[in-house]
Amino acid sequence: MVPYGEAVPVSPAPAAAGDADPAADSAAVPTGISTARKRKNRAIAAETRIGLVRRARRMNRTLAAAFPDAHCELDFTTPLELAVATILSAQCTDVRVNLTTPTLFAKYRSANDYAQANRVELEEFIRPTGFYRNKTSSLIGLGQALVEKYDGDLPHTLDELVKLPGIGRKTANVILGNAFDVPGITVDTHFGRLVRRWKWTDEEDPVKVEHAVGALFERKDWTMLSHRVIFEGRRVCHARKPACGACVLADDCPSFGLGPTDPAVAAKLVKGPERDHLLNMVGL
Repeated sequence: MVPYGEAVPVSPAPAAAGDADPAADSAAVPTGISTARKRKNRAIAAETRIGLVRRARRMNRTLAAAFPDAHCELDFTTPLELAVATILSAQCTDVRVNLTTPTLFAKYRSANDYAQANRVELEEFIRPTGFYRNKTSSLIGLGQALVEKYDGDLPHTLDELVKLPGIGRKTANVILGNAFDVPGITVDTHFGRLVRRWKWTDEEDPVKVEHAVGALFERKDWTMLSHRVIFEGRRVCHARKPACGACVLADDCPSFGLGPTDPAVAAKLVKGPERDHLLNMVGL
């Protein structure tokens, strides 16, 4: 197995699932799609390790073209603001968090402000994000820990970040990748759902997903890969009804057919400001 974080050597020649035996058996493929498509899905399911690496990197290149402006969708100007926004984003949409944080950040500007915050007052500021009592405890605890151990500044390493109140591995990777330019893979619900649909990994545990997917790509690509996959999950590859027939990744996706394959029907499911660009990429 290739060590986590070490690039997998591949030749530059492109390869689809063709290195697999098309006749190989696989898990059930979606119904209602062509025989040729089912054959391709089976071939992807039986691909070699090098075939998987090539397909995954090809998909990332396609996502880069689809979402050239992919980024963290939480608004922030400092590492502390990003940490706070990410804590608030648990069980809450980024849109709601971004509506809440301007007044919060105007009031609480430093770790010491959170450390000394009046609990009732802070709860009212963040109430719209849900679970506000637990999040208030995390924010006050985070401020106190930063003041006591790091002179009010966020540390720059994963090991240090995950020891802080309210910050787990996912949050730490968001902070590292977007505030400190340290590559990291953010395994949120969108990321985990999509990489399993794409058969990049069968792992369910977020840490195992992070390691398995990280081994397919060069470390320098991890942060942007995370943004692109999450954008795809929010805009096209939805949990209940993915827009398969209007997806730029259709040719490389072994789960094609989970959602509507008719382009006109699928196009109605595509969301976000990139909608016209995405539909143009697939000829719609």
